[in-house]
Parts: sequence; C-alpha cells; structure tokens
Amino acid sequence: MFRCFFLNRKWFFWSIYGTTAVVAVNWFRVGIDVELNYWNGHFYDLIQEALVSPNAVKFVDFRNVIFDFFKITTMYVVISVVVDYFVRHWIFRWRCAMNEHYTKHWPLIRQIEGASQRIQEDTMRFAKLVEDLGISILRNFMTLATFIPLLWELSKHVKVIPFFGGVEHSMVIVAVVSSFGGIAFLMFIGRKLPAYEYNNQKVEAAFRKELVLGEDDESRATPKGLKELFDDVRHNYFSMYRAYLWFDSCSSAYSKYSELTVYIFMSPTILQAAITLGVLKQITSSYSKVESSLRFLIRRWSSCVELMSIYKRLRAFEMQIEIFSLEENSNLTLKGKKI
Repeated sequence: MFRCFFLNRKWFFWSIYGTTAVVAVNWFRVGIDVELNYWNGHFYDLIQEALVSPNAVKFVDFRNVIFDFFKITTMYVVISVVVDYFVRHWIFRWRCAMNEHYTKHWPLIRQIEGASQRIQEDTMRFAKLVEDLGISILRNFMTLATFIPLLWELSKHVKVIPFFGGVEHSMVIVAVVSSFGGIAFLMFIGRKLPAYEYNNQKVEAAFRKELVLGEDDESRATPKGLKELFDDVRHNYFSMYRAYLWFDSCSSAYSKYSELTVYIFMSPTILQAAITLGVLKQITSSYSKVESSLRFLIRRWSSCVELMSIYKRLRAFEMQIEIFSLEENSNLTLKGKKI
C-alpha cells in the first residue's frame, strides 16, 4: 500500500512533492482559520459597543469589518477548492500505484479468494477513505497545533472555574481532559467493531464467490450451501448492529451533553462580566476548534473502523503476494539448477 507509492521512483513527483504540497496548503488554510478567530473577537466587541451606546460605532468602521470578513472568507474558499481538487488527483495516483503493483502479480494471485475484490473494490474504498478521513486527520492535527497555543493565551482571561477554583490555562486543560476522556471511553465501547467489519467482508466474499462459481458449475451454489453461507452473513451483521447500537448511543449522548461544557466552566467569568463579548467568542471558537479536533475520531469512528478493516485485508493480501512470489522464485531457482 505505502511502499508501491512512496518508495517507487515512478511516483516520486506525486508521493513526495504532492504530499508536501498537501501539507503546506492545508497549513495555510488553518492559518486563515486563525485570522477568522481574531476577526470574531474584533467584530463582536464592535457589536457589544454598538448595542451599549447608540452611535458609538461609525458606519465606516462597521463596513470595514464586514469587508475584512469577505476578504478572509474569499481567500479561504479559493484555497479550499484548489486543495480539494489537488488532493483528489494525489489520492488517485496512489490508487494507480497500488493497482499497478497488484495487477503485476495477477498470474500468481488469481486463485486467491477475493483477489479481484482486493484489487478493484478495496483499493477504490481505500483511496476514498484516505481522501476523506486521512486528509481530515491531517487538518485536525494542524488545527490543534495552531489553536492550542491560541486557547492557551486566551485562557488567561478565565481566572476561576467551577469545582477547581483558580487554574492556569484552564480551558486548554478542560478541552483535553473532556475530549480524551470521551475518546478513551468510546474506543473501549467500540473496540470490537473493526473485527466485525473485517469478518463481514470475509463472509460476504465467501457468499459472492459461491454465487459466481455457481454460474458455471451446477454442483456449486446449491440452495443448502447458499443458505449456510448467508446464515454466516446474517449472524455477523446482527452482531455488528448490536455493537453499533451501544456505541452510537454512547457517542450521541456524549456529543450532546458536552456541548455546554465550555460555558459551564466559564460561568464564573461570564457572570462576573469579566470579559467582553468579543473575547468570549474568541475563547468559545478556539475551544470548539480544539475540542472538535480532539474528538474527531469519535465523530468518524465508523469510517476509522472501515479503513482499518480495509488495511487489514490489503495487508493480508500483500503478504500472500509475497509468499507466492517467493515460491515462484524458489521454483525458478530449482529449475535452473536442474538444467
């Protein structure tokens, strides 16, 4: 999966320069998010001033702030469109490298169960998930690297939090503890899901293979045999549904109940009117960015499970390719010695 793309000179431009470009442009986009955060602080301070004192804010000042928003947002939209377009091409080149590597060994591996599915369907799904999930993980790491220092600085405005009193950099600590606590709990709840996804693909492949063989061989795909295979499919699906029911219940409850966490821990500061509306928006926005990035795996756990199951199947497939290649080389060596 990785060596055929990142260690292949044919794909050097896309694997090295392409990856560098993806990282650099996404870092620039996160920087624009920071600019929007600062804009939020200035804008809502202006709104607060305007609401408290009539005519305290001139129309020109208000207009300039709105224009600043359009400039920042336009830059963000353009960068987002360009990077998403480039990422699609970059990911497809990765799939091309995988396809080239696998099809090169097709004469050796065609008898492996599900070989065609590994080469076509799994590489396609792997590419889509890396495009969606992998790039999102990269962006979330960059968001953390950018917004944690910002929230660290903004936390100086929050002198006291409930239950603990005065704590330095309190909002960073709250975001990290809340997020990692939820992640650890939900990962424990969903620990069996990757195995269910992996088994699901195995039983589906066995059922599909029997149907394909039955098209040319009347002795295969008998009603009794198909019923037994589909019973395996049904059993695995029902087990997976039960696991997802428990996981989804816990995930939804955690996501909803934690929405007010930032306001609960900032309540002494808010009730004492110790900060302005602009600072409040900056803190809540930065906290939301940090917490959302830390909780990314919770929101996308089902996609993570699917990607892990695909990785396991492709890795097992590559190990079989290596075994068949070694056997072929050994046979050729023995034939050469006999000659």
